[in-house]
Amino acid sequence: MSLDLWSVLVAVLGGAIRVSTPFLFVSLGECVTEKSGRINLGLEGTLVFGAMAGYGGSLLTGSPWAGVLAAGLAGTLFGLLHGAICSLKGVNDIAVGIALMIFGTGLAFYFGKPLIQPAAPMLQAIDLGFWTSDPALRAALQINPLFLVGIAIAFAMGFAFRRTRVGLVLRMVGDSADAARAMGYPIVPVRIAATMFGGFMAGVGGAYLSLYYPGSWNEGISSGQGLIAVALVIFARWNPVACFGAALLFGGAGALGPALQSVGVTGGTYLFYAAPYVLTLVILVLTSSPRRALDGAPRELSITK
Repeated sequence: MSLDLWSVLVAVLGGAIRVSTPFLFVSLGECVTEKSGRINLGLEGTLVFGAMAGYGGSLLTGSPWAGVLAAGLAGTLFGLLHGAICSLKGVNDIAVGIALMIFGTGLAFYFGKPLIQPAAPMLQAIDLGFWTSDPALRAALQINPLFLVGIAIAFAMGFAFRRTRVGLVLRMVGDSADAARAMGYPIVPVRIAATMFGGFMAGVGGAYLSLYYPGSWNEGISSGQGLIAVALVIFARWNPVACFGAALLFGGAGALGPALQSVGVTGGTYLFYAAPYVLTLVILVLTSSPRRALDGAPRELSITK
């Protein structure tokens, strides 16, 4: 294998791990929300606000993990707001999500103005490449703990959906509100709780952006990752373990441009940077057959009606 090809593969591996983490957290949270029969398109705003809250929390407390907690709590509040509004009669989930996306982004920009210059304490990586002397591979295996936490959550969710009472209730509410109501389960509280969990995960994903990679707070920090993560959930067929694989795929696509640039490929750089967005469109087209488009989708979702 040529040196340049090895360098690109290693760079894509490292980039996939780094870039995929926000996708992973947002998609896992949205998977739970959609399993309850509700869709939240406001996660882009939650992600950006979580990035601001996480950076501000780390700066004020001196602890990046306090910043992660602050981001998660901020996301939970956005999820609560979304869930409460959508519980009102005649309210459309999609319209509320778009409104909260704009609201969350604008609010983050307003409160985040004083945070652009100060340097907050950053999250530290775990060195899983201690066994190799290859500097590129060792750098690629600098893993943030949140990535490992995301993997654990993905498999725990997969188990919970299949084998626990909480997962059964969540799926029942998402598949048939009438059946859940007949069994005595409260529809609105379950959906609000699921939306709050989705907000919490999106907030943590935002904290990863500002406190690790790229590791700063600025108004262009997200680049639509919250919206792409919603498409990722559909691509993963509402399976949390598949969300992990899809997040790595999207993360690798996002790392392709910088990886090629690192070995001197400069032609068409901006096209390679657009790879995640192109991949989103291609995947949605390829999975949009009339028979398979909504396989596994909760039947109470707005997109299934």
